[in-house]
Amino acid sequence: MTAGSFPETGTGTEEGRGGVPGGPAGGTAFGTRGLLDVLGVAAVVVDASGRIVLWSPQAEALFGYGADEALGQYVARLIVGEEHRAEAMRLFGEVLGRGTTWAGTFPVRHKDGSTRQLEFRNMRLTDDVGDLYALGIVADRSAVARVETELALSDRLVDQSPLGLAVLDTGLRYVLVNPALERFNGLPAALHLGRRPSEVLPGVDAAALEAAARRVLETGEPLLDVQAMGETPADPDGGEHAWSVSFYRLEAAGGRVLGVAAWVVDVTERHRADAAADRSRRRLALVADASARVGTTLEVERTAEELASVVVPALADIAAVDVLDSVLTLRRPDAPEQGPALFRALAVRAGHETEALAAADPPGSVALYGAERLVTRCVQTGRPVLVSRVGAEDLPRIARGPEAAGQLARAGVHSYLAVPLIARGEVLGALDLKRDRHNPLPFDAEDVLLAVELAARAAVGIDNARWYQNVRNAAVTLQRSLLPGAPPDRPGLEAAARYQPAQASSEVGGDWYDVIALPDEKTALVVGDVMGSGIEAAATMGRLRTATRAFADLDLSPTQVLRHLDRIAVGLEHSIATCLFAVHDPRRGRCRIANAGHLPPVRLPADGPAELVTLSTGVPLGVGGGTFRTARVPFLPGDRLVLFTDGLIETRDTAIDDRLDLLVTLVEATRGLSLEESCDRLLRELRRPGAADDVALLIARSTR
Repeated sequence: MTAGSFPETGTGTEEGRGGVPGGPAGGTAFGTRGLLDVLGVAAVVVDASGRIVLWSPQAEALFGYGADEALGQYVARLIVGEEHRAEAMRLFGEVLGRGTTWAGTFPVRHKDGSTRQLEFRNMRLTDDVGDLYALGIVADRSAVARVETELALSDRLVDQSPLGLAVLDTGLRYVLVNPALERFNGLPAALHLGRRPSEVLPGVDAAALEAAARRVLETGEPLLDVQAMGETPADPDGGEHAWSVSFYRLEAAGGRVLGVAAWVVDVTERHRADAAADRSRRRLALVADASARVGTTLEVERTAEELASVVVPALADIAAVDVLDSVLTLRRPDAPEQGPALFRALAVRAGHETEALAAADPPGSVALYGAERLVTRCVQTGRPVLVSRVGAEDLPRIARGPEAAGQLARAGVHSYLAVPLIARGEVLGALDLKRDRHNPLPFDAEDVLLAVELAARAAVGIDNARWYQNVRNAAVTLQRSLLPGAPPDRPGLEAAARYQPAQASSEVGGDWYDVIALPDEKTALVVGDVMGSGIEAAATMGRLRTATRAFADLDLSPTQVLRHLDRIAVGLEHSIATCLFAVHDPRRGRCRIANAGHLPPVRLPADGPAELVTLSTGVPLGVGGGTFRTARVPFLPGDRLVLFTDGLIETRDTAIDDRLDLLVTLVEATRGLSLEESCDRLLRELRRPGAADDVALLIARSTR
């Protein structure tokens, strides 16, 4: 083999690098040959007289002479140039005479006449009769230099690489560990060798790593970026570390499997950064979720429930929302800066079944929390209270009593956080958070910041709701005070009525009903609806109801009453109202009805089907200049007349005509019920949860 043909053996070529999977970058791949084959090592034996007595096939490749040309020739004359012959004879004499070994580079003459640098290692040999010989082991200098460079590079890569390198035999026992892996594992190489990863690293999921290595041994397919996590002796108190491990199978000449090489990269910082980024994303998502889900209504209890549902289980396993009782009554907190405080529980939630729920005050209950309670300290200082790791001595300050403390202990509560609910500079209450065995991580400083943010958003909603509810309660009180009590007994007439305000998240309107005694045993039946809501609408309703009673006492016709009411409504700023005014005359068996923009009543004859009464609609009161007409409707003994405001039937998703048809059907279905039962059924069947409008309902029945 000539020096010029050496690269074709595979050294340094792409095709040759697959022979040793996992070998150093740029390393020599031997394929099915050995190292001596790659080097092209030749053997030459010279007797004491300097004649060649042994000439290997590799020598023919190095020197160009075949065995038939070389054997028996004087070595110095054959392969050493004249200018180097004296030096060659001197070295030959030292090897044979002194028995020394000489190694180095020497120029030799090739058969083609060129001079080449070859690497020699010469030593003296003695045969069984005592004759001396010189053995020369020869290789091309360029090939030797290349291998030296590659070996040096391999040593550098293994010893100085920041990546950990391990070689495992077929039994998955360590046979090589580089310094980087020693640092990663916190153990010297000597404690690795001959042992399996699971024996060396009990704090790491080594079983998964061994399974991956075994798969590579069996298939020969590399496995890249296998994730491993755990703790090692290198950093026992530094928390969990993360590594990326890549496995390659090692094969010897002939394809014999030697074992597995594993490159290990410490990716702890990246893992922690990714975890922190993921945690930040989840926190931002939680804040966004809270923005969308908390404060959707103007109800204090609903807002508290929304807050609890957002933080469980994303932030805590158990959550409770408590407010100072004085807050709900719009009184300044009367609790001193030190001492007990009176709380009202608004919401309690857990992410799973737990005994800790029984330890919390049920929603709606009022409890006096002592000064030693951590939630009391939270609202009195206006600052979060964090107990990262709850001990037995902390439970009495968290729980409401000894029994509750035992329940928390059995539930595995191990971390506690209370943050104040602060809105517009006023502490309203506290958000109380706990973690149990379902979440082993304790609350930390980031959890405190997140809880404070969520509590602040919810506190604004609670504050808005409590002020709104106070105003609404005032309007409801005014509205109810202006409405009549139970309808009076009248000759030839039986009546029942209901008033229901809008749901808590909506303002009270100006709906009203009335039953007015008139001369000659006649009775006026009235329903009306002031447009708008709140105290202003309730006040306007009171004025119109008073005026209606005054005009009715004058025994005016329904048309005349509405005309007078229209003039009054015009004088009331921003006051528009609809009204239905009916006068029942039992002697004539009829009702006279006039309408000012209101929905028509439903008539249920004693001997016929229910129907809407056909009336001239008229314009609402307050428009001014409207024309009103009176209709005469039969109203015989046993007949019923149902008067109502639009809050009974109007919805956002159903046409008004369809709802009127449903009302007529339901009125027909109440034929056998009493008037009181009829009122209840109509409200139950037609009134939807969360209705945003008031309802006034009046049912009259003609009697003998």
